[in-house]
Amino acid sequence: METWQRLLQESIVRPGDLTRRFGIDPQPLEKVAELYPMRVNPYYLGLIKSAGDPIWRQAVPAEDELHDTVCPADPLDEENQSPVPNLVHRYPDRVLFLVCAECAMYCRFCTRKRKVGGDKMHIDQETIAQGISYIRSHPEIRDVIVSGGDPLLLADERLDWILKELRAIPTVEIIRIGTRVPVVLPQRITPALVRILRRYHPLYINTHFNHPDEITEQSTKACARLIDAGIPLGNQTVLLRGVNDEPEVMKRLMQKLLLIRVRPYYIYQADMVQGTNHFRTTVEEGIEVIRSLRGHTSGMAVPAYVIDAPGGGGKIPILPDYLQSMGDEVVLKNYQGRTFTYANAAAKCEPEQLQAANEWAGRKANG
Repeated sequence: METWQRLLQESIVRPGDLTRRFGIDPQPLEKVAELYPMRVNPYYLGLIKSAGDPIWRQAVPAEDELHDTVCPADPLDEENQSPVPNLVHRYPDRVLFLVCAECAMYCRFCTRKRKVGGDKMHIDQETIAQGISYIRSHPEIRDVIVSGGDPLLLADERLDWILKELRAIPTVEIIRIGTRVPVVLPQRITPALVRILRRYHPLYINTHFNHPDEITEQSTKACARLIDAGIPLGNQTVLLRGVNDEPEVMKRLMQKLLLIRVRPYYIYQADMVQGTNHFRTTVEEGIEVIRSLRGHTSGMAVPAYVIDAPGGGGKIPILPDYLQSMGDEVVLKNYQGRTFTYANAAAKCEPEQLQAANEWAGRKANG
């Protein structure tokens, strides 16, 4: 048995096995785990410094999960955008393909909290074959996002078969894998797994670091193995109250990601998922986080801040108010709050207009 398999086998799945170590009554949390499964493997458990810290909040059930009267179970309307089981076709040229029902650690804020890790998410050879057939019969699909659960929990042979089938479809140009394994179970990124993945370029991986303490020697090594195999890594962070909602924490996370060669890709406003309302921040707080990054650190460390619109509307970018007004002159505000004016281009620029614009710009530059 490989190290990662043993760690997974030794995972804590009952709150009582964990909370006693921290002097906490497990009884209220047992009901939560009955509804929303719990799994914390020994590696990720070792990152917890104290009860209630950012790692704890992501991994350990909370009573708040049972008292959410605000959020729906399927806020992104995935079920109604699934033409075949476990495949979501929301955008014209790409699909989300769910191939695994399990995760190495069940995040308490999960978008698919309603079914991941339980009997409501049924995935087998037949459903995967239906998904592959659907992709093959829709030539407009050029980009397939393989997700779950976590696809990297599949056995090497099964994952290899899925990727081989997808790569054999002529109209599929790009394969992406969404996984939290490099963060919560980096031991799974074995040389054998990497040898499989590198066969299917162009292949991209988006992982999911939420806090600087998740960037460890082990997770750094896992990411390096993938990157050194030519697989670009991006990161999708969810903005979570009590985890990373302080601007300085988020800035440190983004900077540390660049140090391990992982490109910050998205910061998500937390989805309105039933059982997760206690994690949600205001959008204004999210804008302040982005404002604390833009201009205050490298542009490479500034991901897009997006809301995945409820009802299946897709990802919508949210920006601070850098654009003040538009017209012949565009008024802009920079990261310091200073205002600047940019001469707008005419729709059809005649030579005289171009000369006038250049003269105007020259006068502005010279004060």
